[in-house]
Amino acid sequence: MPAFEYVVLDERGKQKKGVLEGDSARQVRQQLKDKGLVPLSVETTIQKADKQDSAKFQLGRASISAGDLAIVTRQMATLLQAGLPLEEVLKAVSRQQEKPSNKSMMLAIRSKVVEGHTLAASLNEFPKSFPELYRATVAAGEHSGHLDLVLEQLAEYTEARYRTKKKVQGAAIYPIVLTAFAFIIVVGMLTFVVPKIVSVFEGSGQELPALTRILITTSEFLQSWWWLLVILIVAAVMGFRRALKNEAFRFRFHAWLLKAPLLGRINRGLDASRVASTLSILSKSGVPLVEAMKISGQVAGNVCIRESVTLGADKLKEGSSLFAALDGSGYFPPMMMQMISSGERSGELDSMLARAATNQERELEDLIDTIVALFEPLMLVVMGGVVMVIVLSIMMPILSMNSLVG
Repeated sequence: MPAFEYVVLDERGKQKKGVLEGDSARQVRQQLKDKGLVPLSVETTIQKADKQDSAKFQLGRASISAGDLAIVTRQMATLLQAGLPLEEVLKAVSRQQEKPSNKSMMLAIRSKVVEGHTLAASLNEFPKSFPELYRATVAAGEHSGHLDLVLEQLAEYTEARYRTKKKVQGAAIYPIVLTAFAFIIVVGMLTFVVPKIVSVFEGSGQELPALTRILITTSEFLQSWWWLLVILIVAAVMGFRRALKNEAFRFRFHAWLLKAPLLGRINRGLDASRVASTLSILSKSGVPLVEAMKISGQVAGNVCIRESVTLGADKLKEGSSLFAALDGSGYFPPMMMQMISSGERSGELDSMLARAATNQERELEDLIDTIVALFEPLMLVVMGGVVMVIVLSIMMPILSMNSLVG
């Protein structure tokens, strides 16, 4: 039974939205009229999703967040392992969704399954919500007849990815907020505090120290041209984002990121973990290794690593080993490559890939924790240095005036 999204007017004349199941749009309209509502529009969830995909301002509603995807996957895996039919599983999962867009999407997927389509084919209707890795894994599970076990592995994978993402975001919030507040404080002092103090020395007739003159010049610039500085910063950010759309520039920038002392290590560790964990779950699900390599390359955020994994898939197709296909790029940590080589020799590649991914995630977490721990004292030293420069700029003319009086 297909699902329909509706927009109605209630007794007070207010618009309301919701989802109902019915044999046809006419039947759904009659159900709404029986409840005393005035139907304005009744559309199948598939039609609604297509319209959302075609309208740029509604593209955000066509996707599901990483956290919601992890929850939905876990719910489907649990209910399938409990022995429920797939149709009932999707119906139960849709009822658990608090967001209307997620509920509509799950009902639309259920409608496709009821019509006779596979779950993987139904998920293809929402490529922005379910990435290629997800759909390929589900298709492999349906083909092997072990969809419940595959969804269990997929649930663990999506939950692990979500936890890692939240840890990285949480670790980055503190340095960003601290840096922003430090910048605002320094700009505020130079714009409002320093001019009132330094104006006392300008009428003294004595030559001010070079440090004080630099401070006065900086303060006057911020007071007169702060708007120009804001425009330049906004223009630089927009220009950089626009330049990133150019493939050649994006490739050069990502190559520089990999060579940067600290950013390169974080970038390589994050993408290495993604590639290894994706290869592990796809291999366990029965996806051919060459196809798994191509899909794994798409989950890498750095285009250089993504291209190296894609080239590695071509080498793998020509008969190369996984170790040789990945090791030539030089982007993956030696420990990870050694574990892959050991897994290929022992025939336990799946488990070794999972261990390699876990090790990379643990190393990345330790590195981020260390950076955050060092950032606070480093920021205090920088702020102390800035305050010291401002104080010296103010005190040096005072000391000069005292020496002249003496």
